[in-house]
Amino acid sequence: MLGAGCGRSEDGPARPGTAEASEPAFVPVPTPAAPRAPSRSTAAARSPARWMTARLTRGVTLRSRPGGRVLARLSRRTEFGSPRVLGVVSRRGGWLRVVSSELDNDSRGWMRAAHADLGATAWSVHIDRSARRLVLRRAGRRVKALPVAVGRPGTPTPLGRYATTDELLTRRPGSPYGCCIIALSGHQTKLVEGWPGGDRLAIHATPQTDSIGRAASLGCLRAHAADVRRLMRRLPLGAPVFVTA
Repeated sequence: MLGAGCGRSEDGPARPGTAEASEPAFVPVPTPAAPRAPSRSTAAARSPARWMTARLTRGVTLRSRPGGRVLARLSRRTEFGSPRVLGVVSRRGGWLRVVSSELDNDSRGWMRAAHADLGATAWSVHIDRSARRLVLRRAGRRVKALPVAVGRPGTPTPLGRYATTDELLTRRPGSPYGCCIIALSGHQTKLVEGWPGGDRLAIHATPQTDSIGRAASLGCLRAHAADVRRLMRRLPLGAPVFVTA
């Protein structure tokens, strides 16, 4: 299920629900809900000091515009069992414009605000692809910078704004994801032919620590296990992740 860059190209990732093992490959980590949003305004959803999130309270329909055509239908939980929390880009009346893994990287969907508990987080992640560096920010201020492996030539990490969707622990020894994974809403659009895994992007640990700081993956961001754990302690689900050139 997890993505195109989340392992070595010769290793297909373990997938939840396969017959390979009786227990799931990934276990979601309980994450605290983001504090309630302080404002109903559209500006609050875009503030660099406060990023709005929407934790679904029921299944929802994403639409092309308020009341428009259906783009996707979402359940209250992700495919990995986490509460479904979406990053909110803007708000218009009783509608939210959100980031979702069910949509293309550059697409956004509209959902009714009444079908979610709104929260707000000061935390955000900013990845500089050319510098191979991830910066964790709180209220716009730099808190921590750490090296990451990014997509190699031919399978570069896609640029854009994403959101965290799941924080997972791995269950299988020798996993190409290392100890843990922060799944993102984005997708790798340049899949390697014959790749047996999915297309979802993630920030994850790796047994190939010598690849960190290089353009070495199939699209995901590899980091040291201690750094991924640090991010997981701080980032709520729905927190924004920006990848720039």
